[in-house]
Amino acid sequence: MGISSGAEYYTTRPAAALSRAGRAGPVLHALRDKLDAVISRRESPVSVPKLSIRAALVLGCLGAATAALATSPTLDRIRATGQVTFGYREAAAPFSVKQRDGRVRGYSVELCEKIAVSLGKALGKDLNVVWRPVDGETRLTEVVERKIDAECGTTTITLGRMERVDFSLPIFVDGGSLLVSARAPVARLADFKGKRVAVMPGTTTEKALRRALGVFGVSADLVFVKDGAEGVGMVLSGRADGYASDRMLLNQIKATDVRGDELMFVPTDFSFEPYALVLPRDDPDFRLIVNRTLSGLYKSGEIDAIFIRWLAPWGTPGPLLNSMFYLNALPE
Repeated sequence: MGISSGAEYYTTRPAAALSRAGRAGPVLHALRDKLDAVISRRESPVSVPKLSIRAALVLGCLGAATAALATSPTLDRIRATGQVTFGYREAAAPFSVKQRDGRVRGYSVELCEKIAVSLGKALGKDLNVVWRPVDGETRLTEVVERKIDAECGTTTITLGRMERVDFSLPIFVDGGSLLVSARAPVARLADFKGKRVAVMPGTTTEKALRRALGVFGVSADLVFVKDGAEGVGMVLSGRADGYASDRMLLNQIKATDVRGDELMFVPTDFSFEPYALVLPRDDPDFRLIVNRTLSGLYKSGEIDAIFIRWLAPWGTPGPLLNSMFYLNALPE
């Protein structure tokens, strides 16, 4: 049986339904009498409903706009305060770092600066950008507790983390690797049996390292460090046999450390690390502005200049990273 048009539906209701409608009360009776009078004077009976429909549409649009604004606590707070607060890692160069002059710079930082411009345009005001330092243990908590609006660093997207926070489109793809002493090279992960490996706690690198060691049946002692400088220092001093982190970060450390020539890579990476900006959960309007900005950078090719500025000294984009940029250049 086909679906009837609206006119057919409303003009073919059962008589019982019409009878019940007629017993609704004196207000409806008065309205019916007024409409009958209008019809008897040959005035258009639809003029009153048209005005009512128009008013309802206006009120409905206003209500929808208000509801949309209410669904974005992040945008509401940014609009009210005139500032956006980003979290950054102090020692995660070239992605984020606090320089000697006090400025926060880096690849992820510049992406967040582009997002701040987009937010200002969307809200119709100039925004003050505030940078708040976070570390591997506080970066998610700061977003959950709304102390920062987004984290701009080297955080890997994981399903487990999505229970607490949301993520932007991917901004980079890396892999977990190990730096070891060139004087006592370790050729593969399986050679770390009974050795000491430095790693930052609470990171995806730590979890991936434990998992990879387990695959090879290797029992190694993990030594927790606060940052890359401490981890590499332990390797150079002989207190650890390797330092595990993301390969791009290790590349930067090796290239800038005065004793970098005393370090070498274990040839094979042990994990896949897709980076993204950390965002609050359940705030799709804020996430849309973030993702529209990132996708725009990928589509326009502006991401190339940003990559060259911060990451080119440590390597060129491989097929995986180029594919990531291409697949996230989403259509409008």
